[in-house]
Amino acid sequence: MPQRIGILGGAFDPPHNAHVAMAEAAIAQFGLDALRVIPTGDAWHKPRDLSSGAHRAEMARLAFAHLSKVSIDEIELLRQGPSYTIDTLRALQKQTPEAQFFLFIGEDQGKALGTWREIEEIAQRAIICVAEREMPGMSVPDVPNHDIPTQVLKLPHLPHSATQVRARVAQGQAIDNLVPEPVALYIQRHHLYLPDR
Repeated sequence: MPQRIGILGGAFDPPHNAHVAMAEAAIAQFGLDALRVIPTGDAWHKPRDLSSGAHRAEMARLAFAHLSKVSIDEIELLRQGPSYTIDTLRALQKQTPEAQFFLFIGEDQGKALGTWREIEEIAQRAIICVAEREMPGMSVPDVPNHDIPTQVLKLPHLPHSATQVRARVAQGQAIDNLVPEPVALYIQRHHLYLPDR
C-alpha cells in the first residue's frame, strides 16, 4: 500500500481549535500515515499582511504538537515569490513519488476551486477533501460550482476563525477557548495582534 500523506495548508495566523479538529479528523477519516501542515508563504490572495513566517510556523508547531503524525513543513515559507498549491504539490511528490496525497481545504476554498491555478493537475496529483462543518438543522450540503472531484471531510461545528482570534486579542479579550493553550501563551509572550500604538 502506498503511503497516505495529507496536506493541510493555511495562513495559521494564528492556528486555532478548528484547525486542530480538522487535522485530527483528516488523520482519522482518511487513515493517513502522515499529515504535512504547511503555513502559507507569500499569500498573494490575502488582503492583509500576515504575521512573520517564523511566528506562524512556531505557533503551528505548538498547536499540533500532540499529534504524532503531523509535521510542520516550511516549504512555502522558504519559497520566493507567490505561493501556489500546485508548486507545493509537485515538490512534495518529488520527495515521495510513490505516496498517495490528500489535500484538505475549507468550505470556502472548496467553492472557489474552479479559480485555482492548474486545478486540473492538482486534482490528478491529489485527492481533494473539502471540510464540511456539521451545522445544526442543515441537511443538504452546498454544491460547489465546479466539476472538480472532491471528497468530504466531516467536521464538528466549530465556528472559530483566525479573524475572530485576532480581533479578541486586539480588544484585550480572552482567547483560551479558541486556540490551544500553548498558542495563547505564545501570542501573549510575543505581543502578537495588538493594535498599533
